[in-house]
Amino acid sequence: MPRNITETDIKKALSKIKDLEGHPLDKSPCLQSISVDADGIIILLEIDADKADKYEPIRQKCEKKLRKLGTKSVKVMLTANKKAPEVNTSGSGDAPEMARPPVHENLKPTGIKHIISVASGKGGVGKSTVAAHLALAMQQQGLKVGLMDADIYGPSIPKIFGLEGYKAQLNEDKKLTPPEAKDGLKLMSIGFLVDPDVPMIWRGPMVQSAVRQFLQDVDWGALDVLVVDMPPGTGDIQLTMAQKVPQSGAIVVSTPQDIALIDARKAIEMFAKTNVPVLGLIENMSQYICSNCGHEDHIFGHGTLEKEAKTRGVPLLGTLPLSLDIRVNMDAGAITPNEHFQEIAKKVRVFLDEEAKMQKQQA
Repeated sequence: MPRNITETDIKKALSKIKDLEGHPLDKSPCLQSISVDADGIIILLEIDADKADKYEPIRQKCEKKLRKLGTKSVKVMLTANKKAPEVNTSGSGDAPEMARPPVHENLKPTGIKHIISVASGKGGVGKSTVAAHLALAMQQQGLKVGLMDADIYGPSIPKIFGLEGYKAQLNEDKKLTPPEAKDGLKLMSIGFLVDPDVPMIWRGPMVQSAVRQFLQDVDWGALDVLVVDMPPGTGDIQLTMAQKVPQSGAIVVSTPQDIALIDARKAIEMFAKTNVPVLGLIENMSQYICSNCGHEDHIFGHGTLEKEAKTRGVPLLGTLPLSLDIRVNMDAGAITPNEHFQEIAKKVRVFLDEEAKMQKQQA
């Protein structure tokens, strides 16, 4: 791609094309982001879902116009914005037409055997830390693994793997090519499409559409497992994944203190209501061991996840201590799963092997 192609050049080209309201696209409210590097151009357009057919010719026109700039590849992506569903005000927390029963549109990419969500009810409990280390540990144990960062508002996977500033590339089939991290682990994140300082001021339907595109418009190839780093809470993305992506199961991460466990229970209940099996719980920041004297402190409490696991009849996959090494390696973008994560990965593999055997028996 010629070095002189800039965002200004792209906007100039887009100014020749108008949206459905007659606005030049470079000034249109539907223009959400522009990503340009040596490998191509990626444009995100936010539209109303009921206007998707009308915007398709505009999308194609944009790609045709931008190719004239001399770029290797162009991808203009439509993110459909739909009317939000009716809000349930009964106080039960249930979404009658959303939670039961799950509606499997089946967005699961072909070639992926298992999809596992790593979730939490509350932010800041180490969910992304667990997802990243678990995915890499399974890759190191011989599986072909991908890691999808579904936390659109707060993507952290690029930082964890030292790929800040990397821009997603398009292959010949106009699909996003996931970059490979250590040991061949495949990654995808909204952080590979937009600048790190750009806030994702997106409504729920657009976030759902981004997740859909991460599943359908990314060339994941053949994978044994796709680990999905979910955002905290029980919102739009969780519902999209539960209803439209057949999953082998979910892992719920929490710290031991009651205030975090309250929200973790909500995540567990959400998976129960949407028929996604909970593979187990992980207690993060379980204890702190002084590096000087070896004294052990349970800063956030202790044993609450073990009790919760027994109450619900699900495994406690592991307890993870506060670790300076983990923090340092994550900040440096050079994580290395320790024995705790390796052991959790082995337990997850046992479950996946058992599920594969059951599927063969049912076939």
